[in-house]
Amino acid sequence: MTEQDVEWRRDKERFVAHQDEARPPGDPVYSPLARQFVQLGRQLLAADTVAGVLAHVARAAVEVVPAADLVSVTLRSSDGHLHTPVATDPLGTELDELQDRYDEGPCLDTARSPGPAYRHSGDLANDAAWPRFGPAAAAFGFHSVLSTALLPDVMPPRLSGALNVFAREPGALGGAADHDRVLLLATHASLAVSSTEAVRLAELREAQLRRAIDSRDVIGQAKGILMHRRGITAEEAFDLLRRTSQELNVKLAELARTITTRHTELDLPG
Repeated sequence: MTEQDVEWRRDKERFVAHQDEARPPGDPVYSPLARQFVQLGRQLLAADTVAGVLAHVARAAVEVVPAADLVSVTLRSSDGHLHTPVATDPLGTELDELQDRYDEGPCLDTARSPGPAYRHSGDLANDAAWPRFGPAAAAFGFHSVLSTALLPDVMPPRLSGALNVFAREPGALGGAADHDRVLLLATHASLAVSSTEAVRLAELREAQLRRAIDSRDVIGQAKGILMHRRGITAEEAFDLLRRTSQELNVKLAELARTITTRHTELDLPG
């Protein structure tokens, strides 16, 4: 039994043990994990847009899944293409675009209807299921993934999707605790989205486009600074940004924003 499994069982035991005890006002449960799900439920009820619902779920996944380094929601439209309305890191969109390009990958598998309830890999670089996507994802620094399908047909016109958790650590996200937590989150997302009135693919694409434009603008500025200072090509500048992002364990867009605002004070490793 892994440490995560032990933690999950401990949380469940605490939750059950305290159900019949007197509870402090305003604190319906003692379990930290249960409190997080209660808080998420309240946030989802208050959200008035699909993008807001999915953003709450993605942030919650980062909090309740210890190994999570990137969380995204993938939607698959009737034309078969993937869309990423929400991701905790701009690389989430890049990973979906790779799956669209190669027509393979865990998010694509679970978003297909009918498809598997979930897909997991703890060694993306060598996973025979995705011979092109796996090594490409590993090149971005992600070696483990857990994708869980959203409930089918929750959004007209018959959109399907998946909640995706990526980890940089090899062999991660394979425990029962991770699977249970991500399944609960995917169910929360599905039910919340199905009860949201303003469910439109155009809204989700607009949210994705705004985020992509903002991120790409700042990344483009950072690339330009590096190209000028280092005398390198655009591709070399992006590779340097990506490598430094992985080495410093910061999001690519955050690193780019730091470079554009403080480039006179900073230097990147060669």
